[in-house]
Formats: sequence, C-alpha cells, structure tokens
Amino acid sequence: MSEIPEPVTAAPPPPAEAADVFGDQLPLARRYADLLATTGISHGLVGPRETPRLWERHLVNCAVMESLLPVGSGIIDIGSGAGLPGIALAVARPDLRVHLVEPLLRRTTWLEGAVDTLGLGDRVSVHRGRADEVSLAAPVVTARAVASLDRLVRWSFPLLEPGGRLLALKGEAAQRELDEAWPLLRELGVTAATVHVVGEGRVSEPVRVVEIVRPADPPRGGGRKGRGRSAVGTGAPRRPGGRRARRGS
Repeated sequence: MSEIPEPVTAAPPPPAEAADVFGDQLPLARRYADLLATTGISHGLVGPRETPRLWERHLVNCAVMESLLPVGSGIIDIGSGAGLPGIALAVARPDLRVHLVEPLLRRTTWLEGAVDTLGLGDRVSVHRGRADEVSLAAPVVTARAVASLDRLVRWSFPLLEPGGRLLALKGEAAQRELDEAWPLLRELGVTAATVHVVGEGRVSEPVRVVEIVRPADPPRGGGRKGRGRSAVGTGAPRRPGGRRARRGS
C-alpha cells in the first residue's frame, strides 16, 4: 500500500493578537501552527476545515490562558490530543514544564515528533495512557474538549498536589457546567471554584476557563493524595529542565 502524501498546505499567517499572546515566541508558534496544518491534519488530529481558524480558535485560544499560571509552574495536560493546550502553553511560556497525557498511540507518536521538531524536549514530555494510569503530580492540570466537568474533576484530582488547580477550557456553558458540578465538588470538599474570562481586550474570542482548587485535606474517599507519584513542578520560579519521559507503546 502506498503512503498517503503529506499535505502541502501550511497554516495561515498569524493575526495581530497572536503576536500579543506569544510575544517573541511567535516564530516557534508559527512552526507549531504549520505542523498542525500539515501532519496534524494528515494524522487525523485536526480537521481539515480547521486550517483557516487555527490561530484564533486553537493556538491563541489555548495560549491566552497562560495568564493564570505562575512562573515556573508544572502542568499535566490530560487528553492532550494535538497538544492543545499543553504545547501552546509551552511555546508561549518557556518557563513552564509540561507533561502531555494522551491514551492513543497515534496521537502520542505525533506529539513526540512535534516536541522534537519544536525543540521542546527539555521541558515537555509525552506520556501514553489515561489520566488514571500515569504516575504524576503537579500544581496544575489542564484540559480542553476532553470531557464533562464532573469527569474532569474525578480524573484530575488524583494528579493534583494538595491545593493544586484544575484549569478546564470551556465554552459559553462554562458557568452552567460548574453549577451542575457543585454536588460532586461539595462531596470532595471543594470550597474554591470560579469561571475566569481571559483575553478580554487582547483577543477576538475571550476564553472561559473553569478553575477548581483541590482542597489541601479532601474528605476521606474524596480522591488520592498522589503518593508515589512523580512531582512535575511546584510553581516556584526556577529554570526549565528535566528529561523527556515516554510511556510504553
């Protein structure tokens, strides 16, 4: 069987808001956009109709949430798919250390290639598996278009350090999802949760991010404390570093 040729279409030029969000990392963001517009499409990670709106709907949409992250933060991006928001955040913020968690081999293979191509291997790693299969812990877990909020909470809390935050990119129904999730959140001892609207005045489509703080001492049965998991950053200022880790294929 002959191989399917790679598409030659590259990403459209970045809009002005991309320069504001990515700053001096814009050239690297353009390389990532080109990967999404070519092999990202041919490998089925991005729909071909998404090319004209890659910047506004995907890259800028994800990277603008960097304003919610402290300097030097460690992040676990669950259901990473094409690296959104994990790679977009790593491109926009060279101080971040990001772990991309994705269960599908086809996607993790692409992610590993993208990380190598973009030269991010010293601070971005790829792990094949579901969120409940990886041994990691971090102060921040991110997710975009992965699952309903109640499921994200159950998946992310075991990965969060006490007091850590789930940051879930959601659409216009963000507040409704948070309201509906409160019975579960109360059961888990959560007292701090809110919906942030980020990017107002900076981007054409401001982003809604649901933030849920894992309690330092959850009720018994309200989630594992992450014992035996590898820490991936505390959020304290430090230089990026660490080796890239791969899960089995």
